[in-house]
Amino acid sequence: MKTYVAKPADVERAWRVIDAEDMVLGRMAVEIADILRGKHKPTFSPHVDCGDFVIVVNAEKVHLTGNKRDGETFYWHTGWHGGVKGRTLGERLDGKHPERVVVKAVERMITRNPLGRQVMRKLKVYAGPDHPHEAQKPEPLDLAARNRKNKRAA
Repeated sequence: MKTYVAKPADVERAWRVIDAEDMVLGRMAVEIADILRGKHKPTFSPHVDCGDFVIVVNAEKVHLTGNKRDGETFYWHTGWHGGVKGRTLGERLDGKHPERVVVKAVERMITRNPLGRQVMRKLKVYAGPDHPHEAQKPEPLDLAARNRKNKRAA
């Protein structure tokens, strides 16, 4: 028997669109990371970017379980004395760039190396319901149908 090893020239990529409205953030991020990486394909090879492109719409309407909206705080330092700042997850979702919450959730599930950066370039996240990728004819992907816990009412 011979083991199949995918080559970058052999990979066929599809475009998928996911509606994030009322989807649980962490569960959705896991599914997106698997699709970006290509783990859903039988031709998966760990050292090759085998994944598909993923478009996420309605990122501002993502659902958080428990107290994460008010209790989970992200800190950063400005570089000045006493320059520690923080923002809760709810403030980030209600702020100027709510799509960054979804991007960071997926990014933290992808390996931090050159292959991971290449994989993350295939993720397109938009706060509203519109996206500029209609020419690629993306297929809708219903993650809520995979597990009843994936979607919660707001």
